[in-house]
Amino acid sequence: MEEVDRTINVLLVEDDEVDVMNVKRAFKKGNITNPLYVAGNGLEALIMLRGGGDRLPGVPSQRRLILLDLNMPKMGGLEFLSALRSDPALKTIPVVVLTTSNQDKDRVEAYNFNVAGYILKPVTFANFTEVMTTLNRYWSLSEMP
Repeated sequence: MEEVDRTINVLLVEDDEVDVMNVKRAFKKGNITNPLYVAGNGLEALIMLRGGGDRLPGVPSQRRLILLDLNMPKMGGLEFLSALRSDPALKTIPVVVLTTSNQDKDRVEAYNFNVAGYILKPVTFANFTEVMTTLNRYWSLSEMP
């Protein structure tokens, strides 16, 4: 039987350096070996998903997952979701919102863009690691193209 590559290319769209470090540390602590790409806002994320540019790496086009913060400069999360879902080449990429926003309006709007999940950022690092490990387990089991 042919060996299937289970690697998931994770794009973290996050402007807060502390949260970026927490995700990286949680990946390490949880032994999550999937490649992690980081975009500081929605505009950078779109460039990276479309193959990158002069100063931004491209994210491989297979088996992609986006972890998305909502509150960012230049292009916020909901604006990014709108652009992503209206792009035929990108619209099927699963997105999990990872945010501090507990606003019902944000949650409803995110789900209207077909997000795969909406998770409030954990306060403690231990909980952060638990969330990342659980997400990784779930997406490792999911059949992604």
